[in-house]
Amino acid sequence: MKELMGVINLDHELDQLNELTYFRCGAAVPFASRYRLIDFVLSNMMRAELESVGLFVRRKYRSLMDHLGDGKSWDMNRKHGGLFILPPDWNDPTDTSLGDLQHYHNNLDFFKRAAAKYIVFSGSQHINTVDFQDVFQYHMEKGADVTLVYKKIDILKPEHDPCLRVDVDEDSNVTEIHQEKDHHNVYLDIFIMEKKLFLEQVEYCIAHGESYFFRDAIQKNRHKFKIAAYEYTGYHAVINSLESYYKNSLELLQQDNYFGLFKENPVQTKIKYEAPTRYLDSAEVSNSLVANGCIIAGTVENSVIFRGVQVRKGARIINSVIMQKCVIEENAVIENVIMDKDVQLSKDRILVGDSRRPFVIVKSSKI
Repeated sequence: MKELMGVINLDHELDQLNELTYFRCGAAVPFASRYRLIDFVLSNMMRAELESVGLFVRRKYRSLMDHLGDGKSWDMNRKHGGLFILPPDWNDPTDTSLGDLQHYHNNLDFFKRAAAKYIVFSGSQHINTVDFQDVFQYHMEKGADVTLVYKKIDILKPEHDPCLRVDVDEDSNVTEIHQEKDHHNVYLDIFIMEKKLFLEQVEYCIAHGESYFFRDAIQKNRHKFKIAAYEYTGYHAVINSLESYYKNSLELLQQDNYFGLFKENPVQTKIKYEAPTRYLDSAEVSNSLVANGCIIAGTVENSVIFRGVQVRKGARIINSVIMQKCVIEENAVIENVIMDKDVQLSKDRILVGDSRRPFVIVKSSKI
């Protein structure tokens, strides 16, 4: 879609997943046995056939850059356009911009060189299958200055507390943007606006000492613009805490959630050529997601197992998330645990966390 370009802004996303974000930003955290959180928004943009996508990131981005490479896995390694990873590079000594406006000010060439006339902005914490082409069509039909995407949440959960909410009138226009915790219209951190208007507002915000584009250009000036509201009704999860990560990971074991995320919406990730998982005669696996490249000789129940994990004979994994290339030795027991990559658990060890607050093992540990 030549009319629309993408921006994935990670600047405002705090690394709130405790041990899982010690060495990586939140967008690089593994999820759903094969993927990283960044894969879902990138796949949404790939399905919309956006020619250019800019990724703005400030800290702990080595793992993210290693995962994304040149964007080939998302069909974004192109001669013209493609994926642009834009880490902080403040070379202008006269620059007075702050917050995420620094990214936009120091990468004006990225926006000006793109042929697209409109921009879709997104973060990575809201896992969804939003159709950006449909949102763009809605934006044009409404004749709006800005279109926000929201979802009406029937049952609010703790992970929704930090999220912005929107009031929507009978004409599907946004009347208020706020953070009232008992409000059910949750803003998904996605909006569309014209590139020309965006660049004008960037310049205005910097000139007036502002810091964050959405808050200072849109939220504070909601009566200045015509802001349309697009209601999304598909699968949605918010990953903004360790508890929400664990809960939403295990909820994918429910068929409705899994099919809601994956059935009609292919999600791309970094390609790795590995053999299928081997299930030995002693293996017992029930209600679990198991990626390729594993060797399973023990018991796995209600768990998410990533690529290359080895579960030795007699070991038991229950209600847990085990990331890439972990080794669980004989007769070890794991329950309500999140185990980061490359962990080795010795035989006969027992690790049990709480179902509301799982026990987390840091990357590359030996226990």
